Amino acid sequence: MTNHDEAAVPPLTLAWVRRHLEVGERIVRTEALHGGMTAEMRRLTIGTRDGSTRDLVLRSFVDTFYLEHAEDWLNREAGALSLLTGTGVPAPGLVAVDPTAAQCEYPSLLMTHLAGRTILDDEGLEKRVPLLARQLVAIHALRPAERPRKYVALTTADTVVTPKGADAAAWDAAIDVIRRPAPPYDGRFLHRDIQPGNVLFDLPPQSPAGPRITGVVDWAATSWGPADLDVAHCSTNLALLHGPACGLRLTEAYEEAGGVLAAAASERLYWQVRDALACSEEVQSVAQPWRQAGRTQLTARAVEKRLDAYVTALMDALG
Repeated sequence: MTNHDEAAVPPLTLAWVRRHLEVGERIVRTEALHGGMTAEMRRLTIGTRDGSTRDLVLRSFVDTFYLEHAEDWLNREAGALSLLTGTGVPAPGLVAVDPTAAQCEYPSLLMTHLAGRTILDDEGLEKRVPLLARQLVAIHALRPAERPRKYVALTTADTVVTPKGADAAAWDAAIDVIRRPAPPYDGRFLHRDIQPGNVLFDLPPQSPAGPRITGVVDWAATSWGPADLDVAHCSTNLALLHGPACGLRLTEAYEEAGGVLAAAASERLYWQVRDALACSEEVQSVAQPWRQAGRTQLTARAVEKRLDAYVTALMDALG
């Protein structure tokens, strides 16, 4: 490796990666990728026989806190990547997976690298929101022969953390919403964590066409459930990154793109509130990767305030 950091990839994992390269290929460089919350990510530049290069991405679960979930998450991601091949949804291609660390030091997955980058800035948002909505519609249109497992709710009425100084009446009403049974729904194929940090854009300079989505990554939580849940999750993230109005705008854009959500406003609210309240329990872990990516003003407290404003806006919209 030209940057002398072979030690950055443990030796057993390094040998495992090499076994999955083409004849005559070699690893020439590794680079840490930042922004993920649960796993260590590295881009591996591969030198090919003809003198060119190609890139792969290695995901390894090294944190003991997440190791108990690693096998499940990696198996789900491997299955999703295989399923998505040839569908038109821009996802990485699966190269290899070792979900139980039978050959690597840590549970790992090797996949192709996609061009593009995440964009978390406010600038250009009005063009990106419709793209996110159309990508969600395309994902939800998939009809796999074998359905992924049913979605798992990420919060309960008793575990919600009401932010300091929040609108107590709005939060109490929101918590009451998720005490109710989940509304009936038509099941759809869900990414389950689609948000700006997991979407790659190509932003050609001076291009009149504007940005385009080049990839959707992190398919470890793929599930079967209501389209509303994916839209709600993306909406919450947009609200925390860019303000409540942006979160509310995604729902409109999704329907404009042909997506179908719950018919009743009360049913839509259930899914919107359920996801927003789930974020109340992990504000710090949500905000930290955004600050690392340059959004330094998004402290945990700033994100809490935006979450409060978003939950209040959701409850006001129903009224």
